[in-house]
Order: sequence, then structure tokens, then C-alpha cells
Amino acid sequence: MDIDVGQIVLQYFVLLFSLCFHEAAHAWMSNRCGDPSARLLGRLTLDPRKHIDLLGTVVMPLAMMILPQIQGGASGYMFGWAKPVPFNPRNLNNARRDPVLIAIAGPVSNLLIAIIATLSLRIVVILARMDESGAYLEGLSIASQVIEALIYINLLLMLFNIIPIPPLDGHYALKYFLPPAAEEQFERIGPMGLIITMLFIAPIWVGLTLPILVSIVRFAAGLSGGN
Repeated sequence: MDIDVGQIVLQYFVLLFSLCFHEAAHAWMSNRCGDPSARLLGRLTLDPRKHIDLLGTVVMPLAMMILPQIQGGASGYMFGWAKPVPFNPRNLNNARRDPVLIAIAGPVSNLLIAIIATLSLRIVVILARMDESGAYLEGLSIASQVIEALIYINLLLMLFNIIPIPPLDGHYALKYFLPPAAEEQFERIGPMGLIITMLFIAPIWVGLTLPILVSIVRFAAGLSGGN
């Protein structure tokens, strides 16, 4: 059994940061929309202690990294979730629109991280090509590993969370366009929606879209033969 502890630690802390940023973005938008509930609960922070969910933030991500290595495969990129950020619809400036803004703030924050990381990777690639002596290659290699983990994990989190099934963020956007009767039926999916999504929808959705996004990232970063 050969477990790459360094890779697991790197990926896990990148995931933890990304989840905290995601939830803090929800809290920030909720506060901007007139509801300070999340801020008053201390959720407008990157402090992991305020966001950790035992199953979604600890058990599942670590299992998804460690078990493949125990079975002799490489550790793949994983995803997880944190405690949902609460909001009180009565405090919102617009009770119909603002839940959508609060919900999409999370995936948008992950997309923002991925874009910034891609630009950073582009700089690392340029520096590596300029370093003819190889003096900085080791440091650049470590930096590129962190940046690539930021890109892939945040793309995964974004793609997963925009799926329009309760309780994921994407369902608020879909619910906005539903009539009241359909909206009530939609909400009844409840916790089963997460199970259905993880077992059936997410593997297909992420499997189809992630390779396309990764190809775009590699091209933008200059990893596909570009200058």
C-alpha cells in the first residue's frame, strides 16, 4: 500500500479553502441582500471551524482520496460540501429574487477562483519557460501543483453545485421560474435529491463538461503548446 500523503494533504486543504470561500460567498451575498443572519452566526469568514460538516467536509473527501490509493490507483480529484449558510427570507430586499443571488454566489465564487488560478498558472508556465538554468523549476512545480488543484477542485464544485436539484445551489435558479404549485412539488425532493444527484446525475454531468473546461484551462494557461 503506497499512499501519497503529500498529495492528499495538498488536495484536502485546497478543497477546504474552496468550500469555505464558497460558503463565505453565500453569507456575503445574503448580507448584501439585507439578511445579516449568516454574518451574525459567524459564517462570513474563511475560518473552517465555522463551515465544516463532518460527513461532507471530512469523511467523504478523505475517503475519495485515500481509498483509490489503497486499492492501487491514483487519487482523483474529489468534492464535498460544508454546512449550508442559512438565510431568513423575511429580511431580504426581494424575497423572490434574492435567494437566487445568494445561491449562485457560491458557484460563481468557485468559478472566480478557477479563473484567477488559471491566470496564475499562465504566469508560472511563462516563468518556467524563461528559466533556462532550472534554478526555480522545483518551486514552480510545487506552485503549479497547488494552482492546478485549485482549478480542478473549484471547477468540480461549481459544476456540482449548479445542478438544479434540491438541495444544491442550482435548484434556486430553476425554482425562480416555476409556478407556485410546481415549486412546492419540486421542494419535496428534499434530501433525496442529493443522493440521486451523486449517484446518477453528477457523474454524467461532470464527466461530460469537466474535460471541456479543463481543455479550455490548459489552452488559456499555455499548456497546450501555446505561447
